[in-house]
Amino acid sequence: MQYSDPLLVGSNSGDHTKWGEVERILNMTAVRIQEMGGTVEFADVGTHQLPSGETVPLPPVILAEFERDPKKATLCIYGHVDVQPAKMADGWTTDPFNLTEIKGNLYGRGATDNKGPVLAWLHAVESYQEIPVNIKLIIEGLEEVGSYGLLELTRKRNDSFFADVDFIVISDNVWATRSPALTYGTRGSSYFFVEVDGPKLDCHSGVYGGSIQEPMSDLIALLGSLLDHTGKILVPGVTDDVAPLTEDERKLYDNISFDLEEMKSVAGVKHFLQDTKEEVLMARWRNPSLSIHGIQGAFSEPGTKTVIPKQVTGKFSIRQVPNMDPPDVERKVKEHLQQVFSTLKSPNRLRVTATVGAKPWVANLKDPQYVAGQRAVREVFGVDPELIREGSTIPIAQNFQEETGKSVMMLPIGGHDDGEHSQNEKISRYNYIEGTKLFAAYFYELSLLK
Repeated sequence: MQYSDPLLVGSNSGDHTKWGEVERILNMTAVRIQEMGGTVEFADVGTHQLPSGETVPLPPVILAEFERDPKKATLCIYGHVDVQPAKMADGWTTDPFNLTEIKGNLYGRGATDNKGPVLAWLHAVESYQEIPVNIKLIIEGLEEVGSYGLLELTRKRNDSFFADVDFIVISDNVWATRSPALTYGTRGSSYFFVEVDGPKLDCHSGVYGGSIQEPMSDLIALLGSLLDHTGKILVPGVTDDVAPLTEDERKLYDNISFDLEEMKSVAGVKHFLQDTKEEVLMARWRNPSLSIHGIQGAFSEPGTKTVIPKQVTGKFSIRQVPNMDPPDVERKVKEHLQQVFSTLKSPNRLRVTATVGAKPWVANLKDPQYVAGQRAVREVFGVDPELIREGSTIPIAQNFQEETGKSVMMLPIGGHDDGEHSQNEKISRYNYIEGTKLFAAYFYELSLLK
């Protein structure tokens, strides 16, 4: 079954030429909020300079709220309506921008990340004749590219929009298993570009091969120096500041129903680098990791091409955990690569740059908001939630907590196999409906805290 729903309007924020689509879905979201009786402001967040040097205006951020009662607690809901790119040629079974139901699953880009949860929040608000808490919403369209301008907006509106906020909630991740969960931490991230410049032109390998030092060979040596076959990061000092594992934290992993065999099947791998459930989860959530993502400038098309590229750029990222600091990580990575490059005695030129630099986030599980969240999960699902961390990076959680000083919680409704950022992204009909009930129950449980 196919649905014609504004949920899946294309809004790929990774291409600035498509930011008009992002603004269109923001406008549609604003209209929906206004139809429900809310007020909406489109907050200007300035401009962004592209790598070309061109400066372009950023899509606005929605700041919305419903009628306020000073006797009630105030909840601010964060969400985003931009998505990762997607096309049928990537391997999708269905049109990624035409919501399609197959056997109880709703397939489409943004279904679980993050348009589905945003719509579920609105449905939860709509379900009440009188909402038990005051509701504010902050909805953006550039989360997938780093939330340009949102940190500055948060600082600017800290004494106005956020002044009366008691709690901030985010539903922009998924469960770790088949059981509902509350998320209390995410990893940070830094993204690196390693550029090696050589000859002034691409060279014929039959003419110059063996007589010049090739940029690709240098780059492979540099990338190969970053980690070993066990996944251990080899950059000196990068992991020195990782927060030690406490006994209380270790116990949190005992009750997580993570099935190693099922997750191997979901990932399509024969084995993980670790042997036990606890080790795998710690590797994904509370330990740093380094991933190599690609090489720009190298020949990657089908067929053969015997060319020596004049310039190549390797791309990798480091997922960071408490107490790692992005500027310190960046400095150590650059020093390491410069040192390795010097041993190659290469006439080529090396340039290392970094972007993103998002800090990790960890919340206090004793915070009253987590008490309300646990009660809401028990009310809707009849079980205690698993208390989990998230291996990916959601910078806004740390930014909100650090800048506003407010209580921040992540309340996911997506399934562990939803495939966010991947082909055939989905959310199940069950998770969407029960997730909407969870949001509504959470409003009520929060109201009991005031």
